Amino acid sequence: MRITKAIIPVAGWGSRMLPITKSIEKCMLPVGTRPVVDYVVQDVVKAGIKDIYFVVGEQSTQIESYYRSNIQLNDYLRSKGKNDLLEKVAPLSGVNIHFVTQPSTGGYGTSIPVALTDDFIADDESALVVMGDQFFWRTDGGSNAADLMQLVESHGVSAGLFGNEVPHEDISKYGIIEKDSEDHFVKIVEKPLPEEAPSNLNNSSFYILNKQLFTLAKTLPVNSTRGEFELTDPINAYVASGGKIAVGTIQGEYMECGSPDGWLHANNRIAEPGNDNS
Repeated sequence: MRITKAIIPVAGWGSRMLPITKSIEKCMLPVGTRPVVDYVVQDVVKAGIKDIYFVVGEQSTQIESYYRSNIQLNDYLRSKGKNDLLEKVAPLSGVNIHFVTQPSTGGYGTSIPVALTDDFIADDESALVVMGDQFFWRTDGGSNAADLMQLVESHGVSAGLFGNEVPHEDISKYGIIEKDSEDHFVKIVEKPLPEEAPSNLNNSSFYILNKQLFTLAKTLPVNSTRGEFELTDPINAYVASGGKIAVGTIQGEYMECGSPDGWLHANNRIAEPGNDNS
């Protein structure tokens, strides 16, 4: 199965990063000299993605500005003899960018962006879904999107997800993935004791979802316990109906950029000598 589409949810105010996110979209916060979301974008582009669907908030303008051509800036760089910088500010080559607006009223939760993009996914198609306010920093030039595609293909299924390893002593802070003997998803165990945990894999919010999962995200009711539309509900319903979802371990260091501590850590790591984030 050839996957050519990626859904990147970037709506939301980023309240943990206020007051700066009052004027800067949370996915556009800088890590090094690039916005957070661009680390995700570069990963999926390496995997051959041709269509990127950003699910944005109603107030969003900055991400669109970043990914389109800036004629005035290009003219300025040429006039100053800085032609070598033109490549840094050029639009993505060979990739179509789409913007889908998530209304500020109505449902809230991680399955909403998937539901909003259901109409863009064909019946026999799968697509990447990767959150846009975090990334996994790799120094080997690899692509986690490409790795997940390979994992799904090797399992002969049409859906998959990655987990990231967490230290044994921190397991009780996370929802931990349980998988079967064939590395297929069973469920997420919320904040288990380390000695009772089925694995040390935290859900990385890095998915390949098929059409059935997109449609389930669109049609399932709100989670009655949490009052949110959670992506784990379609995943659980799909598995309960006999569907198979491959589980793998993501590569790279987790960069959580939705909190001051996480964002500062990401910038410090990227700024280390030898790390090229240009």
